[in-house]
Amino acid sequence: MRSLVSMGLFLTVVAMSIGCVLPIYSSSPDERAKELIFTSEDLRQSGEIWQRMWFLDMPDTATPYRTHGGVI
Repeated sequence: MRSLVSMGLFLTVVAMSIGCVLPIYSSSPDERAKELIFTSEDLRQSGEIWQRMWFLDMPDTATPYRTHGGVI
């Protein structure tokens, strides 16, 4: 019985957090459009954040030609 109640409580919390019971976006079309724009802007910038995190936006330090490496 205890596990059944805890499972029901868990499912209720999960359903409310993903927008099944309570809507994620506003019912007003203007507010909903603004919220959708904010959400899409966050997703658009995630690629740039990923590149900065892995240093993919840095210039390549490998030279396209062979160097001697010693003092000439």
